[in-house]
Amino acid sequence: MSATPHEPPADTAAAAPEAPAVPRLSQRQIYAIFGGLIAGMFLAALDQTIVATSIRTIADDLQGLSLQAWATTAYLITATISTPLYGKLSDLYGRKPLFSTAITVFVVGSVLCAFATSMVELAAFRAVQGLGAGGLFSLALAIVGDIVPPRERARYQGFFLAVFGTASVLGPVVGGFFAGADELAGITGWRWVFLVNVPIGIIAFVVVQRVLNIPHTRRPHRIDWPGALLLAGGLVPLLVLAEQGREWGWTSPAALATGIGGVVVLVLFVLAERRFGDDALLPLRLFRIRTFAVATLSSLVIGIAMFGGLASLPLYLQIVKGQSPTVAGLSLLPLTLGIMISSITSGQLISRTGRYKLFPLVGTALLVVAFVLFAQVTATTPLWQTSVVMLLFGLGLGGNLQPIVLAVQNAVPPTDIGVATSSATFFRQMGGTLGTAVFLSILFGGVGARIADRFATAFGDPRFQATVTDPQVLADPANAAVVDQLAQAQAAIEAGGTPVIDGTGVLDDSSFLSTLDPVLAAPFQAGFADAMQVVFWIAAGITLLGLMVISLLPEVPLRTRSAMEEREDAVAAAAEQGQTGQR
Repeated sequence: MSATPHEPPADTAAAAPEAPAVPRLSQRQIYAIFGGLIAGMFLAALDQTIVATSIRTIADDLQGLSLQAWATTAYLITATISTPLYGKLSDLYGRKPLFSTAITVFVVGSVLCAFATSMVELAAFRAVQGLGAGGLFSLALAIVGDIVPPRERARYQGFFLAVFGTASVLGPVVGGFFAGADELAGITGWRWVFLVNVPIGIIAFVVVQRVLNIPHTRRPHRIDWPGALLLAGGLVPLLVLAEQGREWGWTSPAALATGIGGVVVLVLFVLAERRFGDDALLPLRLFRIRTFAVATLSSLVIGIAMFGGLASLPLYLQIVKGQSPTVAGLSLLPLTLGIMISSITSGQLISRTGRYKLFPLVGTALLVVAFVLFAQVTATTPLWQTSVVMLLFGLGLGGNLQPIVLAVQNAVPPTDIGVATSSATFFRQMGGTLGTAVFLSILFGGVGARIADRFATAFGDPRFQATVTDPQVLADPANAAVVDQLAQAQAAIEAGGTPVIDGTGVLDDSSFLSTLDPVLAAPFQAGFADAMQVVFWIAAGITLLGLMVISLLPEVPLRTRSAMEEREDAVAAAAEQGQTGQR
């Protein structure tokens, strides 16, 4: 594998001689285009923070907290699968029509989610939403690669940071407001979590139509529909297995058949990609570029740990710390602050020095440390300590996200910016999808036993025994369900047996914890925190593996011209060569 930038393929240059030269974009035009990108990205960024804040309320209302992983995983599955398709099609047909399509599909999915009547329906409609989200982030990053040289990109990072920073502040507030409202305009409050996307999406669509005008030269191509179908057919079974494995049994016939089937289809996908060559959904020639291969592998590994580990944090804040959705969302702001500080600092230093490898190395090391510290968090850990770890985690993330995309875009031919950017995003999302499904499965699979262990220990605590026999506690209807189980457990102790408490009820509806007597709620909260520690230890180990992969990343000199300028130069050179040949 070579550590030097890949040469543009000869067939690309040969296909483009007839394209007219296009004047380069002015600073004003670049800012106008960024306005369109910001509008689209804000739509998806705000949705993520709003839904993350209110998912517990939504799941409780639809009677299925344990199924919330499906709502998250379904969104990630379709976003993951559609991401490389958007990238490839945008290389062929232009960024604007595909970016507009992504916005439209996202808004339609949001409307469907707003009227879901069960967690199963919500998961299906979130899948539609994900089909749109798959293009919003990856195409925005590809367009940046089109119009801004890698060395200058740090000057524009503030726009995207402002989007995520604003969404991080507004999302918890808006999501908490909607989740906390019983009804607004005759519609259940949490349903506005999705309906709010409609006006934002319309504004984004209009802005994009007006300002996103990037020159595009079409070239001969085939659309890799077989690759798209095989990719979907391979990933979906594996992700379903990750979600359902603990219920089926990992060695059950259903689990083995699903896993083997998914792997076989992915092998067929690779064979199909070889057959399609440059027209493939994921051109295999890109993996011969060392920077691309290392960056995509690290994105996959770190994505597993990053998304999977973070999926349990909002649940910890709400279930263990008893925070409202709004407060829980705002409690995650140290993480956002860390991302912004690290992204701005790394971007400025990369722009000045032209060197980028140090930042993902340091960032990944910080992620390992942060996960180890998260694994020490208990139900009684002061919130300020958890916030410090969140800040550290954000600093690590900020050092990873943009430099990795920058390295990929810098290493591939300018005609492959779309597919390369979407591929890097795809592998990170694929890791995130797998990580979320597996880690939430581990969390919910172990939380019942952990809660039962905590109750068994609590029976030896005099304070707990006093609470259990307190007439006021016994008479409170809010404690009735737990009191009945405690009476059975007490009877088991008196009979010389072992007290057993079923802690799985918290998986379907955790709202009872807010009204439960604090002493009775403590074992539930401590058991949930114990189950989270297992998740964080696994995430730390996976991130350490990612650090080893990142160490292999080559440092290629950053280009000083945008992909659009390089494509224009290639067109002009090919046209001049053609005229010389005719003479």
